Amino acid sequence: MDTSTRDLQAEVNKLQHELQALKVQHHSDDGEQITISEYLLTRLEQLGVTSVFGVPGDFNMRECPLPRVDYIEDHPRIDWIGNCNELNAAYAADGYARVKEHSIGVVVTTFGVGELSAMNGIAGAFSEMVPVLHIVGVPSTVQLKNKPMLHHTLGDGRFDAYTKAAEQITVSQATLMNKTHAAAEIDRILTDCITRARPVYLTIPTDMVAEKIPAKRLQVPLSRTPPPNDPDVEKYVLDRIAELVEEASKDIVILVDACAIRHDVRQEINDLLTKTRFPVYSAPMGKTAVSEAHDRYGGIYIGSISDPSIKDKVENANLILSIGALKSDFNTGMFTYSVPTSRTIELHSTHTQIRHALFPGIGMKQLLPKLTSHLRQFHEGASQLPVPHYKLDVPKEQDDKISHAFFWPRVGQFFQKKDVVVAETGTSSFGILDVPLPEQSVFLAQILYGSIGWSIGITLGAALAARDKQLGRTILFVGDGSFQLTVQELSTMIHSKVTPIIFVLNNKGYNIERHLHGMDRKYNDIVNWKWTSLLTTLGDTDGTLSNSYTVRDKAGLDKLLNDAEFAKADKIQLVEVILDKYDTPRGLQVAADIGEKLAKQALGQV
Repeated sequence: MDTSTRDLQAEVNKLQHELQALKVQHHSDDGEQITISEYLLTRLEQLGVTSVFGVPGDFNMRECPLPRVDYIEDHPRIDWIGNCNELNAAYAADGYARVKEHSIGVVVTTFGVGELSAMNGIAGAFSEMVPVLHIVGVPSTVQLKNKPMLHHTLGDGRFDAYTKAAEQITVSQATLMNKTHAAAEIDRILTDCITRARPVYLTIPTDMVAEKIPAKRLQVPLSRTPPPNDPDVEKYVLDRIAELVEEASKDIVILVDACAIRHDVRQEINDLLTKTRFPVYSAPMGKTAVSEAHDRYGGIYIGSISDPSIKDKVENANLILSIGALKSDFNTGMFTYSVPTSRTIELHSTHTQIRHALFPGIGMKQLLPKLTSHLRQFHEGASQLPVPHYKLDVPKEQDDKISHAFFWPRVGQFFQKKDVVVAETGTSSFGILDVPLPEQSVFLAQILYGSIGWSIGITLGAALAARDKQLGRTILFVGDGSFQLTVQELSTMIHSKVTPIIFVLNNKGYNIERHLHGMDRKYNDIVNWKWTSLLTTLGDTDGTLSNSYTVRDKAGLDKLLNDAEFAKADKIQLVEVILDKYDTPRGLQVAADIGEKLAKQALGQV
């Protein structure tokens, strides 16, 4: 099945759903009518959404008057989470969707000014394949047709300008211009959101929010099923992979990456590991796709940035089975993967590649269970392959100053089962990669898109989703420079009664930028804040809902991390960690060195 055939099959699936919905609606006895808003919220509830993020604005609040946001606030099982700005709201929806798998994130903004503010967050979700619904309140259908000079417009009659922008960063869009097609349009874009793991865009004119439509089609669940693989091609692919595994003397390594998480094949991978016992490693964006406590897990592979023992095991394997690869620069150690195509099999959501042969339309969701059956015969031989479990020891340093070499393995000892760990772009995301996380932990980092300040909003959404899923603590690591971009969302965290632990790495500026370029440039410096006053300033005015700390040395850090009350995380807590201005994690230093070398090569200087 080639790509065009697979797309056609996806359309057939949608039409089958629509036909089923129409049959249910046609045979309705009671003819119940509900508003378009109620229909949408019911669909979101069916998808497991319990929190909706956003900022109120006139086009999403009134139709003289229109209670658009009121529908959300009044919903008995969905909470309205009001954010400080639309960018943070989009980040929060991203974090919510990453943690609450099989659900989606939802952000609501107003027309123009609100949606444009959110678009950077939506673009990041698109880049990293996160299912987010962006709902935009827009002018009435009459105004959209007549194009008067309204506020929030560009003043030139181009009412579609924002939709055109949204088309670049969403996989599906809909504007509800009439009630007849409203339910089908909502179902269409939500199906695209959950099956393609990307953001979608829904605009609702002010005069459509309270329009009544039939409710019966809600009885037909949205389909999550991907298009089927062509059985003949799939059989060939399975047989060919088994042949290559045999030829490799069963010496194969499984490498998992981000798309294994985004396209919901964690369970299939775990089943593959259980029944075959092949060694498994992870790329940075795939961290925690497989439990890092698994006895066949060997660590993080990042090309030349990898620990030498991991690099040797992966690159010298006879065959690599890569699942859900996303080969961006930082995710591959600045493109330093040293595994030739001739020794690689890649499984993706929409295709499979065996060495140099591409098989469009053979998706991993349906392929993996059958592949497990084909490869389980190699269980005995694979079990004999050694998998040294990577461990990052706390170094014995002579001084009491907190270094990155000390900090990351030390906080690694603090983590617990089911913790949700968030790392900001830069220093934190590099520092924590080598730290093995406990069983059932969830790791979040925006390694591909890399939007500075992303992690604050993400932490809000992640903490709310973790509470829904009864996971453990939410723990954020963020640099002082990044924190200053989106710090306002601390107030929303306090208001929402989530209790993350936030480690602020205070190294007086943009550490990653210093090491990539401009070590002593003023543009990489920032104004220092009184970090331990933020929580009381931004919402906990009487100091009863939070605690703040500053740690300046190893002894202080040890004392805090060993404190049982601190570890309980029953309050929101902020820890300012004083680090040397020029100190940096090992991985970031190696990446910077590689980047500098590549830059010189491009300029013909080496």
